[in-house]
Amino acid sequence: MIIASEALSTRLEAAVIDAQDLPSAVERVVKGGGRMQMAYAWYPAPGSIELRYVGSEGQREEFFVWRCRPRTTVPSVAAISPLLGWYEREMADLFGVEFTGQPEPDRLVLHPGSHPPIPPFDPAYPADTILPFEAAEGGLPKIDSPDVQRLPFGPVRADVVESVELIFFYVGEHILHLHPQLFFKHRGMEKRFEGRSLSHAAILAERVSGVGSFAHALAFCQAVERAAACVVPPRAKMLRTLMAELERLYNHLHYLGHLANTTTLKVGEAEGKLLEERAKQLSGRLTGSRFLRGILTPGGLRRDLNPKPWLSEELEKLRAEIVTYVTMLENTNSHLDRLMTTGILPPQIAFDQGATGPIQRASGFDRDLRRDHPYAAYDHIPFEIPVRTSEDAHARAQVRMAEIDASIGIIQRVLLLLADGPVFADCQPVAGSEGLGWAESPRGSCFYAVHFGTDGKIARVKIKSPSFSNWRVFPFTVHDSNMMDYAINEASFGLTVAGCDR
Repeated sequence: MIIASEALSTRLEAAVIDAQDLPSAVERVVKGGGRMQMAYAWYPAPGSIELRYVGSEGQREEFFVWRCRPRTTVPSVAAISPLLGWYEREMADLFGVEFTGQPEPDRLVLHPGSHPPIPPFDPAYPADTILPFEAAEGGLPKIDSPDVQRLPFGPVRADVVESVELIFFYVGEHILHLHPQLFFKHRGMEKRFEGRSLSHAAILAERVSGVGSFAHALAFCQAVERAAACVVPPRAKMLRTLMAELERLYNHLHYLGHLANTTTLKVGEAEGKLLEERAKQLSGRLTGSRFLRGILTPGGLRRDLNPKPWLSEELEKLRAEIVTYVTMLENTNSHLDRLMTTGILPPQIAFDQGATGPIQRASGFDRDLRRDHPYAAYDHIPFEIPVRTSEDAHARAQVRMAEIDASIGIIQRVLLLLADGPVFADCQPVAGSEGLGWAESPRGSCFYAVHFGTDGKIARVKIKSPSFSNWRVFPFTVHDSNMMDYAINEASFGLTVAGCDR
């Protein structure tokens, strides 16, 4: 039963809900066509824990926020909205919240064998105390058949791939089950925001996931701006949109090059990564940073940028080369044969487990935060949302190919509409305020919830990174597949470990 509500500076309402009423409330949202987005815990005061749930009643409905104070235990809602399962396990590991009826009760962030004296995110946890740990195994399926082999791969893998242990259960070439063990390098990024200045915190957001630096910083800044009721100048909004699309452009080009590598197209890999570098150099020429860092700050931009008149011409040159490259990929039968029917992700699984970005759009979902929940200057710029329905690795590549062309179109539109004016407005959240910000990163939806304490400093930052969602979805496309397709399937998801581990 919802017993109270209060207006937030996000212009949302945080409804106070009894913990025991969570299952019925989530069920109402899901059955009504809505979707939960994330859940997290925080301490409004020492010894006083509060849970937050974020979702929307419909695809283009405003986001809602629920809050509840658990008495002892909290009923799990993972059976109703499976994507919340990882968030519950994260809260159990880091905050000590006990969820009853959790279908996956094993640890998620804390590995088996870790024994923290108190939950790591408890304010009383001693900052200089190393987490006690001893080697242990847990969370794996019990398979007694002598025909089933087990292959632990990682956490150190070839090349420069981030740390993750992939445990395969297989017979011959047939994969029965994949168990990914992540969080080998959990950096406690959310904890690092506490007490930081706004300018320092924006820089920290850029380091959560290197390939999503701008999207993370943008979501953070917009959360702070909503908390402060800050109006960002129009020129800053336009330039933010331009840079967000430059980040999408280089990410998708890298993706195509990496995917070509997994199908043994070495020239295709080299060409894709050369085009990626060309896109990064445009970002570097514009901002001084190939990863678009050091520009964003709550309230707008740290300094003005001058993309005219050179950027439009350079983009068109790059577009011509990209068209040639993509056409060659789509006409290479050996490449297409390896992508088509590989890594099928049915729509129901994509929705239930929380797929986001190109992953969900390749399974038939016409969803994108830029259009459905506009921010920056996206509400002033028409653009197409590419959607495919074949649900496989090829569909995921095609979505990104189409998004490359759409991104260039958005940038060109921004350049036509860009007018002179200031790029910064004062942004000072009041003590006790909070805000929710979001961005459609190259990999999908990125959310930041920011809370300010009674002293006016950052008290809590919650990050929902797209790879946290898509890593949960990925194993469903691996179960009952084969070893020869595994690397292609993983590459087709465009996952990052840093974005998941945080």
